[in-house]
Amino acid sequence: MTIPKLQAYDLPTASDIPANKVDWAFEPERAALLIHDMQEYFLNFWGKNSPMMETVVANIAALRQYCKQQHIPVYYTAQPKDQSDDDRALLNDMWGPGLTRSPEQQQIIAALAPDEADNVLVKWRYSAFHRSPLEQMLKETGRNQLIITGVYAHIGCMTTATDAFMRDIKPFFVADALADFSREEHLMSLNYVAGRSGRVVMTDMLLPVPPSRAALRAMILPFLDEADEPQDDENLIDYGLDSARMMALAARWRKVHSDIDFVMLVKNPTIDAWWTLLSREVK
Repeated sequence: MTIPKLQAYDLPTASDIPANKVDWAFEPERAALLIHDMQEYFLNFWGKNSPMMETVVANIAALRQYCKQQHIPVYYTAQPKDQSDDDRALLNDMWGPGLTRSPEQQQIIAALAPDEADNVLVKWRYSAFHRSPLEQMLKETGRNQLIITGVYAHIGCMTTATDAFMRDIKPFFVADALADFSREEHLMSLNYVAGRSGRVVMTDMLLPVPPSRAALRAMILPFLDEADEPQDDENLIDYGLDSARMMALAARWRKVHSDIDFVMLVKNPTIDAWWTLLSREVK
């Protein structure tokens, strides 16, 4: 009747992304970010220091930082610590008293704490739109795309994506910025959204600049021909990276670092060198 103790699993990778029925282009000027239920209570079911959850939190944090830089509004959902039986209603039958039993865990985790510019919505049911001004706030700011991150993928996140779709708001369901009870349920939610209500993406598909060296490597590897993976200091051209890909990467990364161009990338085409360029502080 309550949420079980949860075990970590391998998060979805780019190879796990199902075929999307839609090919909506991500438009930052039309988008908003939703950080769904990332409260201490819900994350504590994985215990302390879960590497999987550290990755999920890092990906959400990277998306939040990017949204702040691009003036993309950030919304949070958070269940209240006090919920009457009337407010909770059928959730009591399905999940028991939930957060009301541990009110001290109501806060959003420190690594993702909202600031004064963010909007924190009270969460009453699976969908973030239920008894919420979210739809109105999105429309008033000209936003019709919703980046969905958080927990749990196959419950509130998937329901919110479907509800958004029915309100003509395009959901972007971020596979590696979501967590779930199990890998099977996580993948099920991706398949459902990709086939019925949204577009499933990876974090680095939305970010012009990868958030870590590991993310940069994961972005580059599909572009290489060789079966062997290069070391971080090896020439990527020797492993099959072509000029067209490098020009496309330069155009993408120039959105953040205006001095990056094709010549700069081809001059030293290694993961080490490119990460040095990309990890600079944005001026």
